Amino acid sequence: MLYSLLAVPFALLADRTSRSGVIAVALTIWSVFTALCGIATGFGQLFLFRLGVGVGEAGGVAPSYALIADYFPEGARARALAIYSLGIPIGLAAGTLLGAYIAAAVEWRTAFLVVGIAGIVIVPLFRRGVRDLPRAPTDSARRVPLRRVFPIIARKPSFWLLAFASSFSSLCGYGLALWTPSVVMSNFGFDLVHTGQFFGSLLLVGGVAGVLAGGWLADRFATADARWYAWLPAIAWLVTAPTFAVGLLAHSPWVAWPVLLIPNALNILWLGPVTTAVQKLVPSPMRATASASFLLINNLIGLGIGPLLMGRMADLMKASYGTEALRYATVYCLGFYVLAALLALLAARSLRRDIIPVEQG
Repeated sequence: MLYSLLAVPFALLADRTSRSGVIAVALTIWSVFTALCGIATGFGQLFLFRLGVGVGEAGGVAPSYALIADYFPEGARARALAIYSLGIPIGLAAGTLLGAYIAAAVEWRTAFLVVGIAGIVIVPLFRRGVRDLPRAPTDSARRVPLRRVFPIIARKPSFWLLAFASSFSSLCGYGLALWTPSVVMSNFGFDLVHTGQFFGSLLLVGGVAGVLAGGWLADRFATADARWYAWLPAIAWLVTAPTFAVGLLAHSPWVAWPVLLIPNALNILWLGPVTTAVQKLVPSPMRATASASFLLINNLIGLGIGPLLMGRMADLMKASYGTEALRYATVYCLGFYVLAALLALLAARSLRRDIIPVEQG
């Protein structure tokens, strides 16, 4: 809740002041609270410190999207945003691959302290190396009140359709990221380390390939026809649902791994095309706030509902499926990918009309 809701005021501040400055402050906040997690003495402290991490992270993504859109021209923007988004599959893969070894070899507190301190050390390097592009002080649009940004995006059907399409994809993605390791351990009898190797390699190979492919394809096709910003994710999600189902229902890891590689690439392909489209729906001084509004919807549904929904469905299905309940719960939730694809196809119908002309953005 904090991460999603506070992203909007952070983004508004970034649009009105300095995008790189807001990112640096956010990085400091979430790094300090990450380190504090390593010295927590009880559940209450750990809970509060994790809330602090969420507050800090709220100021990171949306200003970063806007800053990257400022730096890169239209024909390279999707690739640039895709490269930035590699943090998702690489971070998830590293956490899954290394987390199992760290859990077995090092006390968990050490991981929080090391990562938190590393973030604090990076802050001055970030401030020195990442700067805002100059903006004319006479630009009246620079100080954009919140009441002006929301009406602009609210009038554009493609914004809402893309936001909810991505949200339903994230609902599946975040839910699967949490529960698939448990399914893998149950299906194949893996221990923690082997599960980390299996799932982490899927995230690393598939996720990186999918994110980069989405950025490259968007720059290749959508520059000529903006509808490809929506068509590419729609095609990917339609393939994701059945291939995930086949992989999750497989009884052999040698069959499951290559099959699951396909949806682990395609389910995250949307990042470059969709985030680029959102940047093009508003003028440059409003980009961070528009991105935060998009992320608010995406995170509330994806992060807020996905893992809980799959877990709840598994609990309800235990009477019918027994130990297989979690596996079938994840499979049934794959229908949200189909819904996401349908919404994206609808978004394509209004996207060209909703995107602002290049000279205005």
